[in-house]
Amino acid sequence: MSEIVLVINAGSSSIKFSLFTLAPGEGPVPGIKGQMEGIGTAPRFKARDESGTVLADEVLPAADYTTHAACLRHIGAWLRGRADGIRLLGVGHRVVHGGIDFERPVRIDAGVMAKLEALVPLAPLHQPHNLAAIRAVDEALPDVPQVACFDTSFHRTQSKVAQSFGLPGAYYEQGVRRYGFHGLSYEYIAQRLPEVAPQLASARVIVAHLGNGASMCAIAHGRSIASTMGFTAVEGLPMGTRSGSLDPGVVLYLLQQGMDAAAIEDLLYKRSGLLGLSGISNDMRKLLDSSDDAARFAVDYFVYRIAREAGSLAAALGGVDALVFSAGIGENSAQLRARACAASAWLGVELDEQANQAHGPCISKPGSRVSAWVIPTNEELMIARHTVRVLGAS
Repeated sequence: MSEIVLVINAGSSSIKFSLFTLAPGEGPVPGIKGQMEGIGTAPRFKARDESGTVLADEVLPAADYTTHAACLRHIGAWLRGRADGIRLLGVGHRVVHGGIDFERPVRIDAGVMAKLEALVPLAPLHQPHNLAAIRAVDEALPDVPQVACFDTSFHRTQSKVAQSFGLPGAYYEQGVRRYGFHGLSYEYIAQRLPEVAPQLASARVIVAHLGNGASMCAIAHGRSIASTMGFTAVEGLPMGTRSGSLDPGVVLYLLQQGMDAAAIEDLLYKRSGLLGLSGISNDMRKLLDSSDDAARFAVDYFVYRIAREAGSLAAALGGVDALVFSAGIGENSAQLRARACAASAWLGVELDEQANQAHGPCISKPGSRVSAWVIPTNEELMIARHTVRVLGAS
């Protein structure tokens, strides 16, 4: 009988899932994966096997799939139909915020859930959905162990200076500090980079995780040194709908103008970023294809902030040896990569246009002082590895 691990990555309107078979001496091996998207609006269930063959593609009635729990029940029922000869060892979850208590993945119990609930205000777009998925699995499979893997854990290697704000020290002790996010992605890239480019195993690397959520991280010797996201996942680069960094005085001004905390949260998380700047879309593909001046401006601003943050992270590293692009935009948009490299040419990046159009992995010229790379991320595999380790240790 084969043992498998189920990985769940629950977002605000989607649930991604992946099955991994445990092969002796190989670690988790990817199998079936899929997602439920459009939860509450236009739900659609898709699944593929390890070769990419479509196993399911269903449009579902919106009224029946308004909650994550209902969608997980559908996913579970579909998976059970393919469960002959396998045993579910455990379920691993992506949890965006681990706060000061969780520096590494943990097996979930009531005490862990209580602490994660308290972090909901720090990740309002993600944490509630991560926890809803955990509860739904516990209800359906109460005897199956679950593991929480945190987007913040990888950044706990940063120095206190890098994690601090210029506030009285008591706030740091209370947990008001720079946490950083997308850590599962950065951890995967840090482990994958020596395989793709052995010469960079101990190098100073800036990784750009560019997707609907976007951030950058400075990595040296495989460890996080600094990151663009801080106390919440709204700081740093502009994102699909999130503002990125702004003067905190702007928030004070908005409060003085009569906006309450809920309205400001909605503005910063859901109506800003590429969507707010362009007034058109949060989808980089649509903005790049558009001739509208506002769309061009939104892309210009995104590239400008990437270059600004690259300079800041290079300073934190004391120099830079490589620039890595990952995630949806970073992996797929040659045009955006070309513009980001051009804006960072002063660092020593010389782009190879042909290699960039082919999506790498190396997209810089042979003599480039700073090499540039495209490395697809795999957060689900990282979660599967952690889940196996935690459950094996326990």
